Amino acid sequence: MCNCVRLGTDEQVKKFEAVLEEYKGSPDNVMVVLQKTQGIFGYIPELSVKQISESIHVPESKIYGIITFYSQFTLTPKAKYNIDICLGTACFVLGANDVLEKIKTKLGVDVGEMTSDGKWIITSCRCLGCCGLAPAMTINGEVYGKMTVEKVDEILDSFTD
Repeated sequence: MCNCVRLGTDEQVKKFEAVLEEYKGSPDNVMVVLQKTQGIFGYIPELSVKQISESIHVPESKIYGIITFYSQFTLTPKAKYNIDICLGTACFVLGANDVLEKIKTKLGVDVGEMTSDGKWIITSCRCLGCCGLAPAMTINGEVYGKMTVEKVDEILDSFTD
C-alpha cells in the first residue's frame, strides 16, 4: 500500500494502488501504468510519479520525460470546461490575444490555471487547424471561430451548469 491518500478520492487511490500492484517490477509497462493512472485521476498527479517510479523501477526523470513528450499525458488537472485558444499567426494577427485577455479577465485566471470551482481552465496552442475561422478557440473540443472580445461573455455564459 502506498502513501497516496492526497492523490484523490479513496476509490481513486484504491484503483491506483491496484495498478501499482499489477505492474510492480515491470519497467516495460511504464506507458500502460501512466495511461491507467491518467484514466483514474483524469491527469497524472505529480505525487503519483514517485510511487510509479518505486513500483515499476523506472527513474522519475524518465517518467517525467515520457509525460512531457507525449501529448496524451498531462500533469494538470482538467476542469469541467477546457478552453484552448489558438495563438498561431492567423489567429494572433486577427485578435486572438485580445480574446485571450478578455477570457482571463472574465474568469480571473491566467493561461494554465484553473478556476477555484474547477469549472474552467485556459490553455493556448499554436494551431487548431482551422485558420479560416481565425481567431479560433475550442471549449472541450468544440470549435468557436471568428472570435471577438464581444462574443466571449455570451459564449462563456452559455455554460450555466
